[in-house]
Amino acid sequence: MSDAAAFDAGSSNSASKKAKNDPQRKGLFARIALFWRQVISELKKVVSPTRSELLKMTGVVLVFVVIIMAFVGLVDYLVGMGAFALFGG
Repeated sequence: MSDAAAFDAGSSNSASKKAKNDPQRKGLFARIALFWRQVISELKKVVSPTRSELLKMTGVVLVFVVIIMAFVGLVDYLVGMGAFALFGG
């Protein structure tokens, strides 16, 4: 039984330490300030692309959009033809 008592005493001690270090225990304004400090530190890590990288990525996106438009248009045409054949006209 002494082991169980020692275990309970140890777990309550670690629980109190955890509660003190828990960011949820801070006040509202402290949490808001922490959030904005983290946002600013993450924004400092952002690297803007060069002009050539930007043009290359834009081209890739445009080509992808054209391919998807062609695929959706083809599927729409085939479904329309199937509906026309099924229901007559």
